[in-house]
Amino acid sequence: MVTAPATTTGMFDLHDVSVTYGSETAVAGVNMHIPPQAVTALIGPSGCGKSTLLRCLNRMNDELGNVKVGGRILLDGVEVNDRSVDPVELRMRVGQVFQKPNPFPFSIYDNVAYGPRTHGVRSRAALDGLVEDSLKRAALWNEVKDSLKKHAFELSGGQQQRLCIARALATAPEVLLMDEPASALDPISTQQIEDTIAELKRTVTIVIVTHNMQQAARISDQTAFMLRESMERPAQLVEVGDTRLMFTNPSDKRTESYITGRFG
Repeated sequence: MVTAPATTTGMFDLHDVSVTYGSETAVAGVNMHIPPQAVTALIGPSGCGKSTLLRCLNRMNDELGNVKVGGRILLDGVEVNDRSVDPVELRMRVGQVFQKPNPFPFSIYDNVAYGPRTHGVRSRAALDGLVEDSLKRAALWNEVKDSLKKHAFELSGGQQQRLCIARALATAPEVLLMDEPASALDPISTQQIEDTIAELKRTVTIVIVTHNMQQAARISDQTAFMLRESMERPAQLVEVGDTRLMFTNPSDKRTESYITGRFG
């Protein structure tokens, strides 16, 4: 495997990235910089390739079969699709939280300890420290610290999603990918997730897919607008830039139309 550079920041650079499923090109020509320790939001209508592009960053598309990713995707200057890069190690560095909470059928403690244990951490003291730190970073510790043996399925939906964030954080990733992490949650739980994201970006690069324009405006530093204008054409990146500027003065009329609700 290609080891991480001596200085790791969680910075991505995408050069002419494309994704082909069988004979169909779903995404083409994506060029963008994802800055470290910031939140980048991917927005656009359903079917425009946001989740497909997100999965490229930690090679989750590899699990689908019959998928080809073209172009270059560099994480801290290292090509993630190089044959010598171990996808499992990559996913330790680039964690992911999915749309619906998906805790493992274990206790709260064992969910968070799962990743470190898989990678050889055996010391109970070390695991205890990792579990506590990860739950604190996911803003869940105060709610569960006295019931770590409780089954994860007994938690509320919002708590389960924060548990999944803690589980991802336990392997010390540089990047956290989030695919609609609050879409299945109530407004209070959504606010808790957004507050957690705002805190996490101090130390972790975050890339989030969201359909919620208000959410993108609230939590992201950079926004990328994607669009697939017809089924005969692949999705493309229309524009990417500072969130505040994009929401007040987008450079492309299609972006303005989407943000103002004229389509999508």
